Amino acid sequence: MTIPVLFGISTLMAQSLIDTWFIGQIGTEELAAFGFGFPIIMMVISVAIGLGAGTSSVVARAIGRDDHIRARRLSTDSLILSFALTLLIAVLGVATIDPLFRALGAPDDMLPMISEFMTIMYLGIPFIVVGMVGMASMRATGDTVLPGKLMVGGAVLNVVLDPILIFGVGPIPALGLNGAAYAALIARIIIFLLTVYYLKKADLLTFERPHSKEFSRSSRDIMHVGIPAAGTNVIVPLGATLVTAMLARFGPDAVAGFAVAGRIESMVLVVFYALSSIIGPFVGQNLSAVKEDRIIESLKLCTLASIGIGAAITVLLAALSWTIPGWFTDSESVMEVTKLFLWIVPISYASYGMVMVMNAAFNGLGHPMPGVWVSTGRILLLYVPLAWVGGELYGIPGIFGAYTLANIVAGIVAYVWAIRVAREACRKEMAAAPAT
Repeated sequence: MTIPVLFGISTLMAQSLIDTWFIGQIGTEELAAFGFGFPIIMMVISVAIGLGAGTSSVVARAIGRDDHIRARRLSTDSLILSFALTLLIAVLGVATIDPLFRALGAPDDMLPMISEFMTIMYLGIPFIVVGMVGMASMRATGDTVLPGKLMVGGAVLNVVLDPILIFGVGPIPALGLNGAAYAALIARIIIFLLTVYYLKKADLLTFERPHSKEFSRSSRDIMHVGIPAAGTNVIVPLGATLVTAMLARFGPDAVAGFAVAGRIESMVLVVFYALSSIIGPFVGQNLSAVKEDRIIESLKLCTLASIGIGAAITVLLAALSWTIPGWFTDSESVMEVTKLFLWIVPISYASYGMVMVMNAAFNGLGHPMPGVWVSTGRILLLYVPLAWVGGELYGIPGIFGAYTLANIVAGIVAYVWAIRVAREACRKEMAAAPAT
């Protein structure tokens, strides 16, 4: 189940890296503007990840009970709910661009550029979110091939449009940073339409108007997991936003270097993203079937995979740390910040992978709150306070060191907690089985 999603997410991450490379060719100021906006966009997309987790969890458990009618209703209502919520977020986002980014430390002369870029990005958010939630319904059925293909298609289209809209071709004018935003918007609208088409074809979408009570029930079930899962994922870019503000006092080049490092990180962590996308529906279906041994074994295998992959990533990035930053910028100061990140933070990627997988497992088991506490503790109790202290004492290296320590502690806690929650959930499911 993981391999098709791995290809899809890898392509998306590669597209993200290519975006960063194209923007880096325009100039350091554009790259810094992109760096200020990136955590905010990721924070909003985290809402999509949360809604997708809630949808995947409830749809997978309905399928585990052989209740296809309920699964279809949940899949349909999740799209309605996600579109309504993200449309509201987009409107609020556009209305608060200037005060938000001024508070994050963006220089006044960069605000017009940031405002234009973020307005376009906000317009695409409902299409991004609904598409991601629809793909979560597909994965809940065990079909990971089609979502993988859709992700690949969207990424390829985005990459094709990037140079055309950023640099201009023929009668199409060069739009610069805004061109990257328009490329993403067009690609996401097309993938959104294809997702709706394939959901209908798979009988996971109905155009029948839901009864208000039925929609309320679906929304309640989805949000039971979706709200905590969204909160869990929002915390990560929230931490990145706060750290971006801390780095802003070291200058725009520090923010730009952190933005480049963040894109590289997203690419190398792709296996963990794929595993976390799959473990939720996997444990959800096995929970309904009360197969405790399969759940525990899957968590242990994912942990071993995280440790092995994390070690490989650490060695690879250390070896390439003198080369990779130069792919995105020719600024020596920006490259130094990125290089510093690649030497310090990857040591903790094995633990970070464990956090992602275990949090997704909590959602699949229908017990999302432990994941909220793990992520809250990792970011707000460890990373941000330690980053502030580290920044005061040791500058940028201290900030990156805080990230490493927070990942290691959170990974150990998440694994122990997930095993315990899985055993307890299976006992409760078994006790309830005779009544159902």
